[in-house]
Amino acid sequence: MAEVDKYRPEDKRAVEALYRRVFGIDAADASRLRWEWQYHRNPNNPGHEPEIWIAREGPAIVGQYATMPVKLTVRGTEVQGSWGMDVMVAPERQRQGLGEVLFRTWDRNVGASLGLGLSEASYRLFQKLRWPDVGPVPCFVKPLTRRALRRPSWPVPLNRLVSALTLPIVLIVARTRPLRAEVRTIQRFDDSFTRLWEELAPKFDFAVRRDAAYLNWKYVSAPHVRYSIAALRRDDRNVGYAVYRHVYEPRGRVTLVVDFLTDPDDESGLSTLLNWIDREARHADSDKIRTFAMHSGFRRVLRRSGYFQVKSTMEMVAKVNAVEVDPAFYQSPERWHVTLGDSDQDR
Repeated sequence: MAEVDKYRPEDKRAVEALYRRVFGIDAADASRLRWEWQYHRNPNNPGHEPEIWIAREGPAIVGQYATMPVKLTVRGTEVQGSWGMDVMVAPERQRQGLGEVLFRTWDRNVGASLGLGLSEASYRLFQKLRWPDVGPVPCFVKPLTRRALRRPSWPVPLNRLVSALTLPIVLIVARTRPLRAEVRTIQRFDDSFTRLWEELAPKFDFAVRRDAAYLNWKYVSAPHVRYSIAALRRDDRNVGYAVYRHVYEPRGRVTLVVDFLTDPDDESGLSTLLNWIDREARHADSDKIRTFAMHSGFRRVLRRSGYFQVKSTMEMVAKVNAVEVDPAFYQSPERWHVTLGDSDQDR
């Protein structure tokens, strides 16, 4: 039976070799690019060592569960949690319960164990373990051009027909709207964003702590992707932000709103940030904007700003261990703040 314990520095080569076997050379190269940033530089890493669980059989490493530690606000209490990310088991040891052993070991050692954007196999395992199923994080899309509704799986004539039929709706939805406050681009998050988080945290039942140290690590120093950051200002102070980037996808260009934060009661503030991103997306020649939002107040503003809710594949599970919560906590996530930027979904 495999023994599970924490990652050691001397494990690095063996873990990289296992990653290549399980995920392939390209995925292993991408992982190596972001490894130091992802595991060593995380400001929420309690021991300044990677929070990775390793399954060993003698000298051989046969499994890994890598996680991303975060500080989590749960109904006003801050706990140490972590997002589960890269789980892998050697091909010859798969379907023998080793993944379940890794999951349970991780769960026993964190204040809250979290999963986002789960693979089908991971989702089935979480269901088997009877973890609370929060459901998918709602996905929203705003069309900007007639190409926005094209699907890679549809034939060209059908895509052209859909584009022609939906163009009048797109022109109405994508119309330019005025900004109601000052918005400026920034290069780094200063301490004012820590104060902003501390002011807004009580308004969320569940959210990762978005202080300046975390935001700079996540969106400024990431080595594998480049983000743009817009700060919302009123009365000469920062009262919100949005993180976004432009990407190419099959059949079009997309602007991703990766993360954002305003007072949930400040509908005008979030609308202003969304209107700013509209202009940035048009300047980048994007066909549509996509974002994910769990909080009911933020979802309401997105709909009023021309976003349509579409099917989401970003499944989420969460299990809080450090404080007691009732089952209804997981069934009513209307005051949870979860976005695409949480965990490692945007790679």
